[in-house]
Amino acid sequence: MKIVIPGGTGQVGAILDRALTGAGHQVVILTRRPADARQVGWDGRTLGRWAEQVDGCDLVVNLAGRSVNCRYTPANLREMTDSRVHSTRIVGEAIASAAAPPPVWLQMSTATVYAHRFDAPNDEATGVIGGDEPGVPDYWANSVDIAKAWELAQQQADTPRTRKVALRTGMVMSPDAGGAFDALLRLARLGVGGPLAGGGQYMSWIHERDLVRAVEFLAAREDISGPVNLTAPAPLPQREFMRAIRTAWGVPVGLPATRWMAEIGAFALRSDTELLLKSRRVTPGRLLEAGFGFEHPRWPAAARDLVRQVRAARRSPTA
Repeated sequence: MKIVIPGGTGQVGAILDRALTGAGHQVVILTRRPADARQVGWDGRTLGRWAEQVDGCDLVVNLAGRSVNCRYTPANLREMTDSRVHSTRIVGEAIASAAAPPPVWLQMSTATVYAHRFDAPNDEATGVIGGDEPGVPDYWANSVDIAKAWELAQQQADTPRTRKVALRTGMVMSPDAGGAFDALLRLARLGVGGPLAGGGQYMSWIHERDLVRAVEFLAAREDISGPVNLTAPAPLPQREFMRAIRTAWGVPVGLPATRWMAEIGAFALRSDTELLLKSRRVTPGRLLEAGFGFEHPRWPAAARDLVRQVRAARRSPTA
Protein backbone atom coordinates (compact mmCIF):
# COMPACT_ATOMS: atom_id res chain seq x y z
CA MET A 1 0.00 0.00 0.00
CA LYS A 2 0.93 3.62 -0.41
CA ILE A 3 0.30 5.38 2.90
CA VAL A 4 0.47 9.16 3.37
CA ILE A 5 1.02 10.44 6.90
CA PRO A 6 0.60 14.22 7.32
CA GLY A 7 2.41 15.38 10.45
CA GLY A 8 4.28 12.11 10.63
CA THR A 9 7.56 13.30 12.18
CA GLY A 10 6.43 13.07 15.82
CA GLN A 11 6.44 10.08 18.15
CA VAL A 12 3.33 8.39 16.77
CA GLY A 13 4.40 9.09 13.20
CA ALA A 14 7.81 7.55 13.84
CA ILE A 15 6.18 4.42 15.28
CA LEU A 16 3.87 4.02 12.29
CA ASP A 17 6.56 4.87 9.74
CA ARG A 18 8.96 2.33 11.22
CA ALA A 19 6.39 -0.46 11.38
CA LEU A 20 4.61 0.16 8.08
CA THR A 21 7.81 0.67 6.12
CA GLY A 22 9.20 -2.47 7.72
CA ALA A 23 6.09 -4.34 6.53
CA GLY A 24 6.86 -3.34 2.95
CA HIS A 25 4.45 -0.44 2.50
CA GLN A 26 5.40 2.81 0.75
CA VAL A 27 5.15 5.55 3.37
CA VAL A 28 5.18 9.26 2.51
CA ILE A 29 5.49 11.80 5.32
CA LEU A 30 4.09 15.32 4.92
CA THR A 31 6.09 17.78 7.01
CA ARG A 32 7.04 21.42 7.14
CA ARG A 33 10.74 20.49 7.09
CA PRO A 34 11.45 17.59 4.71
CA ALA A 35 14.64 15.78 5.63
CA ASP A 36 14.81 12.96 3.09
CA ALA A 37 13.29 11.69 -0.17
CA ARG A 38 10.31 10.07 1.59
CA GLN A 39 9.28 13.36 3.15
CA VAL A 40 7.29 15.96 1.22
CA GLY A 41 6.86 19.59 2.21
CA TRP A 42 3.51 21.11 3.16
CA ASP A 43 2.33 23.94 5.41
CA GLY A 44 -0.73 22.23 6.85
CA ARG A 45 -2.99 25.04 5.64
CA THR A 46 -3.01 25.29 1.84
CA LEU A 47 -3.14 22.94 -1.12
CA GLY A 48 0.12 22.41 -2.99
CA ARG A 49 2.16 19.83 -4.87
CA TRP A 50 1.94 17.62 -1.80
CA ALA A 51 -1.70 16.84 -2.69
CA GLU A 52 -0.41 14.74 -5.59
CA GLN A 53 0.75 12.21 -2.98
CA VAL A 54 -2.81 11.84 -1.69
CA ASP A 55 -4.28 11.27 -5.16
CA GLY A 56 -4.15 7.53 -5.76
CA CYS A 57 -2.82 6.52 -2.35
CA ASP A 58 -4.41 3.69 -0.34
CA LEU A 59 -4.54 5.25 3.12
CA VAL A 60 -4.16 8.66 4.78
CA VAL A 61 -3.31 8.80 8.49
CA ASN A 62 -3.41 12.45 9.56
CA LEU A 63 -1.40 13.10 12.73
CA ALA A 64 -0.81 16.84 12.26
CA GLY A 65 -1.22 19.16 15.23
CA ARG A 66 0.82 21.15 17.74
CA SER A 67 1.92 19.20 20.81
CA VAL A 68 -0.35 19.50 23.86
CA ASN A 69 2.68 19.27 26.15
CA CYS A 70 2.82 22.99 26.88
CA ARG A 71 1.37 25.67 29.14
CA TYR A 72 -2.27 26.29 28.27
CA THR A 73 -1.89 29.97 27.49
CA PRO A 74 -4.40 31.63 25.13
CA ALA A 75 -1.77 31.72 22.38
CA ASN A 76 -0.86 28.04 22.79
CA LEU A 77 -4.51 26.97 22.92
CA ARG A 78 -5.22 28.91 19.74
CA GLU A 79 -2.24 27.29 18.01
CA MET A 80 -3.30 23.82 19.18
CA THR A 81 -6.76 24.40 17.74
CA ASP A 82 -5.67 26.03 14.50
CA SER A 83 -2.97 23.47 13.73
CA ARG A 84 -5.46 20.62 14.11
CA VAL A 85 -8.48 22.14 12.43
CA HIS A 86 -6.64 23.76 9.49
CA SER A 87 -4.59 20.65 8.72
CA THR A 88 -7.65 18.41 8.90
CA ARG A 89 -9.62 20.70 6.60
CA ILE A 90 -6.85 20.86 4.02
CA VAL A 91 -6.36 17.08 4.07
CA GLY A 92 -10.10 16.83 3.43
CA GLU A 93 -9.77 19.25 0.50
CA ALA A 94 -6.92 17.22 -0.97
CA ILE A 95 -8.98 14.03 -0.73
CA ALA A 96 -12.06 15.76 -2.18
CA SER A 97 -10.10 17.07 -5.17
CA ALA A 98 -8.30 13.79 -5.92
CA ALA A 99 -9.14 11.94 -9.11
CA ALA A 100 -8.56 8.69 -7.21
CA PRO A 101 -9.24 9.50 -3.53
CA PRO A 102 -7.95 7.11 -0.88
CA PRO A 103 -10.54 4.63 0.33
CA VAL A 104 -9.69 5.32 4.00
CA TRP A 105 -8.82 8.40 6.05
CA LEU A 106 -7.74 7.76 9.64
CA GLN A 107 -7.69 11.01 11.58
CA MET A 108 -5.89 11.43 14.87
CA SER A 109 -8.07 12.55 17.78
CA THR A 110 -7.74 12.16 21.54
CA ALA A 111 -9.22 10.28 24.48
CA THR A 112 -9.23 13.64 26.27
CA VAL A 113 -12.56 14.37 24.56
CA TYR A 114 -14.23 12.29 27.31
CA ALA A 115 -15.20 13.56 30.73
CA HIS A 116 -12.99 13.41 33.80
CA ARG A 117 -14.56 10.55 35.74
CA PHE A 118 -13.86 7.65 38.10
CA ASP A 119 -17.20 5.87 38.33
CA ALA A 120 -17.37 4.13 34.95
CA PRO A 121 -15.34 3.75 31.75
CA ASN A 122 -15.98 5.84 28.65
CA ASP A 123 -16.53 3.80 25.51
CA GLU A 124 -17.81 5.12 22.19
CA ALA A 125 -21.44 4.14 22.83
CA THR A 126 -21.97 5.18 26.45
CA GLY A 127 -19.03 7.50 27.16
CA VAL A 128 -19.65 11.01 28.45
CA ILE A 129 -18.11 13.83 26.43
CA GLY A 130 -16.37 16.28 28.75
CA GLY A 131 -16.37 20.03 29.04
CA ASP A 132 -18.94 20.73 31.72
CA GLU A 133 -18.26 18.16 34.43
CA PRO A 134 -18.26 19.55 38.01
CA GLY A 135 -15.26 19.70 40.31
CA VAL A 136 -12.55 20.37 37.73
CA PRO A 137 -10.86 23.61 36.64
CA ASP A 138 -12.96 25.49 34.09
CA TYR A 139 -10.06 25.74 31.66
CA TRP A 140 -10.00 21.95 31.23
CA ALA A 141 -12.94 22.46 28.88
CA ASN A 142 -10.51 23.96 26.36
CA SER A 143 -8.98 20.55 25.61
CA VAL A 144 -12.41 19.05 25.02
CA ASP A 145 -13.39 21.95 22.75
CA ILE A 146 -10.20 21.44 20.73
CA ALA A 147 -10.91 17.71 20.38
CA LYS A 148 -14.51 18.34 19.26
CA ALA A 149 -13.43 20.95 16.70
CA TRP A 150 -10.77 18.54 15.43
CA GLU A 151 -13.25 15.74 14.86
CA LEU A 152 -15.85 18.10 13.40
CA ALA A 153 -13.37 19.25 10.75
CA GLN A 154 -13.07 15.67 9.52
CA GLN A 155 -16.83 15.05 9.70
CA GLN A 156 -17.53 18.14 7.59
CA ALA A 157 -15.07 17.20 4.85
CA ASP A 158 -16.92 16.41 1.62
CA THR A 159 -15.29 13.05 0.85
CA PRO A 160 -18.11 10.65 -0.10
CA ARG A 161 -15.75 8.07 -1.62
CA THR A 162 -13.48 7.94 1.44
CA ARG A 163 -14.33 6.20 4.71
CA LYS A 164 -13.44 8.34 7.72
CA VAL A 165 -12.36 7.19 11.20
CA ALA A 166 -11.47 9.44 14.16
CA LEU A 167 -8.81 7.82 16.37
CA ARG A 168 -9.54 8.78 19.99
CA THR A 169 -6.10 7.82 21.21
CA GLY A 170 -4.76 7.39 24.72
CA MET A 171 -1.12 7.75 25.74
CA VAL A 172 1.04 5.83 23.27
CA MET A 173 3.61 3.77 25.13
CA SER A 174 6.84 2.99 23.28
CA PRO A 175 10.49 2.57 24.31
CA ASP A 176 11.56 5.52 22.14
CA ALA A 177 13.52 8.37 23.69
CA GLY A 178 11.41 11.46 24.23
CA GLY A 179 8.09 9.64 24.40
CA ALA A 180 5.59 9.39 27.25
CA PHE A 181 7.01 6.12 28.60
CA ASP A 182 10.53 7.53 28.54
CA ALA A 183 9.42 10.45 30.70
CA LEU A 184 7.48 8.28 33.15
CA LEU A 185 10.31 5.75 33.42
CA ARG A 186 12.72 8.57 34.19
CA LEU A 187 10.52 9.67 37.10
CA ALA A 188 10.34 6.11 38.41
CA ARG A 189 14.11 5.64 38.22
CA LEU A 190 14.61 8.89 40.13
CA GLY A 191 12.38 7.58 42.90
CA VAL A 192 9.65 10.18 42.41
CA GLY A 193 7.24 8.05 40.40
CA GLY A 194 4.69 7.63 43.18
CA PRO A 195 1.03 8.60 43.53
CA LEU A 196 0.24 12.07 42.22
CA ALA A 197 -2.47 13.96 44.10
CA GLY A 198 -3.61 10.64 45.55
CA GLY A 199 -3.12 8.72 42.31
CA GLY A 200 -6.77 7.84 41.78
CA GLN A 201 -7.03 9.41 38.32
CA TYR A 202 -7.24 6.84 35.55
CA MET A 203 -4.64 6.60 32.82
CA SER A 204 -5.63 5.28 29.38
CA TRP A 205 -2.79 3.97 27.27
CA ILE A 206 -1.95 1.79 24.28
CA HIS A 207 1.22 -0.16 23.52
CA GLU A 208 2.95 0.87 20.30
CA ARG A 209 2.50 -2.59 18.81
CA ASP A 210 -1.26 -2.49 19.33
CA LEU A 211 -1.41 1.03 17.93
CA VAL A 212 0.13 -0.17 14.66
CA ARG A 213 -2.06 -3.25 14.57
CA ALA A 214 -5.19 -1.17 15.22
CA VAL A 215 -4.32 1.18 12.35
CA GLU A 216 -3.89 -1.81 10.03
CA PHE A 217 -7.12 -3.35 11.35
CA LEU A 218 -9.18 -0.17 10.86
CA ALA A 219 -7.73 0.39 7.39
CA ALA A 220 -8.98 -3.04 6.36
CA ARG A 221 -12.40 -3.00 8.04
CA GLU A 222 -14.74 -1.37 5.53
CA ASP A 223 -17.63 -1.53 8.02
CA ILE A 224 -16.07 0.78 10.61
CA SER A 225 -16.28 4.58 10.46
CA GLY A 226 -16.63 7.42 12.95
CA PRO A 227 -14.97 7.64 16.38
CA VAL A 228 -12.91 4.67 17.59
CA ASN A 229 -11.09 4.57 20.93
CA LEU A 230 -7.45 3.56 20.55
CA THR A 231 -6.72 2.52 24.11
CA ALA A 232 -5.93 -0.75 25.82
CA PRO A 233 -8.98 -2.38 27.44
CA ALA A 234 -7.70 -1.97 31.01
CA PRO A 235 -7.11 1.66 32.08
CA LEU A 236 -5.90 1.88 35.65
CA PRO A 237 -5.33 4.49 38.36
CA GLN A 238 -2.13 6.50 38.20
CA ARG A 239 -0.79 5.02 41.43
CA GLU A 240 -1.06 1.49 39.98
CA PHE A 241 0.26 2.59 36.60
CA MET A 242 3.44 3.99 38.14
CA ARG A 243 3.80 1.04 40.50
CA ALA A 244 3.92 -1.28 37.49
CA ILE A 245 6.71 0.80 35.92
CA ARG A 246 8.70 0.78 39.16
CA THR A 247 8.25 -2.97 39.51
CA ALA A 248 9.31 -3.60 35.92
CA TRP A 249 12.50 -1.58 36.38
CA GLY A 250 13.19 -2.77 39.93
CA VAL A 251 12.65 0.48 41.84
CA PRO A 252 11.31 -0.31 45.34
CA VAL A 253 9.60 2.98 46.15
CA GLY A 254 8.15 6.05 44.53
CA LEU A 255 7.69 9.24 46.51
CA PRO A 256 4.19 10.71 46.32
CA ALA A 257 3.47 14.26 45.15
CA THR A 258 0.64 16.59 46.10
CA ARG A 259 -1.43 18.66 43.69
CA TRP A 260 0.52 21.82 44.46
CA MET A 261 3.79 19.99 43.86
CA ALA A 262 2.43 18.90 40.48
CA GLU A 263 1.58 22.52 39.71
CA ILE A 264 5.15 23.61 40.45
CA GLY A 265 6.63 20.76 38.40
CA ALA A 266 4.36 21.43 35.44
CA PHE A 267 5.22 25.12 35.53
CA ALA A 268 8.94 24.34 35.59
CA LEU A 269 8.54 21.96 32.63
CA ARG A 270 6.31 24.45 30.77
CA SER A 271 3.54 21.88 30.71
CA ASP A 272 0.08 21.71 32.27
CA THR A 273 -1.28 19.69 35.18
CA GLU A 274 -4.37 18.62 33.23
CA LEU A 275 -2.12 16.13 31.45
CA LEU A 276 -1.37 14.56 34.85
CA LEU A 277 -4.54 15.04 36.86
CA LYS A 278 -7.45 14.44 34.48
CA SER A 279 -8.96 10.98 34.93
CA ARG A 280 -9.10 9.42 31.45
CA ARG A 281 -10.97 6.16 31.97
CA VAL A 282 -11.44 5.16 28.34
CA THR A 283 -12.03 1.70 26.88
CA PRO A 284 -11.97 0.43 23.25
CA GLY A 285 -15.56 -0.72 22.89
CA ARG A 286 -15.73 -0.68 19.10
CA LEU A 287 -12.39 -2.42 18.57
CA LEU A 288 -13.36 -5.21 20.95
CA GLU A 289 -16.80 -5.59 19.39
CA ALA A 290 -15.16 -5.84 15.96
CA GLY A 291 -12.97 -8.71 17.16
CA PHE A 292 -9.65 -6.89 17.53
CA GLY A 293 -7.30 -8.84 19.79
CA PHE A 294 -4.81 -6.86 21.86
CA GLU A 295 -1.29 -8.23 22.18
CA HIS A 296 -0.79 -6.05 25.27
CA PRO A 297 -4.14 -5.67 27.05
CA ARG A 298 -2.77 -5.25 30.61
CA TRP A 299 -0.32 -2.63 31.77
CA PRO A 300 2.01 -4.60 34.09
CA ALA A 301 2.97 -7.01 31.28
CA ALA A 302 3.17 -4.16 28.76
CA ALA A 303 5.44 -2.21 31.11
CA ARG A 304 7.74 -5.23 31.43
CA ASP A 305 7.91 -5.53 27.64
CA LEU A 306 8.80 -1.85 27.23
CA VAL A 307 11.45 -2.01 29.95
CA ARG A 308 12.94 -5.07 28.24
CA GLN A 309 13.17 -3.10 24.98
CA VAL A 310 14.72 -0.09 26.69
CA ARG A 311 17.38 -2.23 28.34
CA ALA A 312 18.08 -4.12 25.12
CA ALA A 313 18.58 -0.83 23.26
CA ARG A 314 21.02 0.35 25.92
CA ARG A 315 23.05 -2.83 25.58
CA SER A 316 23.18 -2.53 21.81
CA PRO A 317 26.52 -1.21 20.49
CA THR A 318 24.62 1.00 18.01
CA ALA A 319 22.34 2.55 20.64
